[in-house]
Amino acid sequence: MFAVIKTGGKQYKVQEGDILSVEKLSMKKDKKVTFDKVLLVEDDGKTLIGTPFVENALVRAEVIEDFKDKKVIVFKKKRRKQYRRTRGHRQELTRIKIEEILHGAKAVSKKKPAEVVKKEKVKVAPEKKAPEKKAPKVAKKEETKAAPKKPVVVSEAKPKKPKSKAPSEKPTKAKAGAKTKKTVLKKEK
Repeated sequence: MFAVIKTGGKQYKVQEGDILSVEKLSMKKDKKVTFDKVLLVEDDGKTLIGTPFVENALVRAEVIEDFKDKKVIVFKKKRRKQYRRTRGHRQELTRIKIEEILHGAKAVSKKKPAEVVKKEKVKVAPEKKAPEKKAPKVAKKEETKAAPKKPVVVSEAKPKKPKSKAPSEKPTKAKAGAKTKKTVLKKEK
C-alpha cells in the first residue's frame, strides 16, 4: 500500500514506515501530523486517483526532528562585467516517519471531529446615554430662501490646437534689420 501526498509545494510517494524529509513544518518533535492532501492511494491493486485530492483519505506521520539541509552554493557571474556574487543557502527541513495511510470509511471515523464552540448568552445591561448638547441654530439666509441649486453646466468648447514648434517662415525683426544694414553698406560703397 502506498500513497502520493502533497506538502510544501512538492509531492512525495510514501509507504507505512518510510522516513522522509519535507519542507519545514511548524510542529515540535514527537508530535503527530496529518496530511489530508492525498493525490493517489494504491491498496491491494485498487488505485484511487483524486481530482485533485482523494476524498476521505489521510496520511498520518510523526515528527522526528527539524534540521538544516546541506549548504548549497549560489554563484552568479556576468562575464566581462566584473560581476561575481557567491551566496550560500541551507534549507530548513523536517524529518517525519509515516505511521499509517487511511482511506474510505477508516479515514472518516478516525478524523477528529470539529470542535464545537458553544456561545454563552451574556446579558448586557443597556447603556445610559448622556444628554446630547444642542448646537445653537444658525439661520442660513441664501439656502432657506432660494430654490434648490441647479447643477452647473460646463460648456463643451473645442480645445485649442497647440501651436507647432517649427520655425516660422517669416523673418524676425532682427534678421530684417541685419539685411537692411548690409544693403545700406553695399550701396554706400
